[in-house]
Formats: sequence, C-alpha cells, structure tokens
Amino acid sequence: MTPVASLEGYVVAANMLKDNDKTADYSGIPSVGFTIPPLASVGLQERTANELGLEKYSGFKTLVEEGSNRILGAHVLGPHAEEVINIFALAIRNEIPAGDVRRMIYAYPTSSSDVSYMV
Repeated sequence: MTPVASLEGYVVAANMLKDNDKTADYSGIPSVGFTIPPLASVGLQERTANELGLEKYSGFKTLVEEGSNRILGAHVLGPHAEEVINIFALAIRNEIPAGDVRRMIYAYPTSSSDVSYMV
C-alpha cells in the first residue's frame, strides 16, 4: 500500500503543479500478504484474464520431496493435460529427479515446454 500511495501522491502533486496530465500506472505492481507462508501476486488475476478471454482454464501442482528432489505427484488442468501428464508419469516411474526434468530442453512452443516451470 505504501508504494502505491507514494505513486498516487506523486501523480496528484504533479497534476496540481503542472499540466494535470499525469495518471497512475498500476501495471506490474506486486502485492504480498505477509502470512505464513507468504502469498504474493503480480499482473492479471485469473478472473480478469477469464473476462478478457485470455485464459479459459489451466493450472498445475507438482509435489517434489525436499532433499531427494523426487517427484511425488503432479496434477495438471488445461489444454493437452492428457499429454503433459505423461512426462510426470515417466519421471515418477523411472525416478528421474525434478532437476533433470527442469533442465530438459523441450520443443517450443508446445504444451510440454511449460513442464520445466512446473517442477
């Protein structure tokens, strides 16, 4: 809130002293909830993206064991999830560490090219 208030104060002061042509630019301002664990976001919220027709549905959750780096589970929702999940199945069945899955060079642009960001 403080950085946004400072931005808005600058805009008000500039408009009072000059040409009254400044507006606050709220794009790319991060928001953090200092909870345990912390929760943060920046950019469009899912609801806004949906309203603009930019993203109908997608999401993922990957469970990776600390220390061993072993993939314990993966859940994928969205286009081509039925194909992407096979990469996680291969990694789990063959005990491929999450780091190896992350460093894999995937064909781009494909749905599986996002896997490196999911682990």
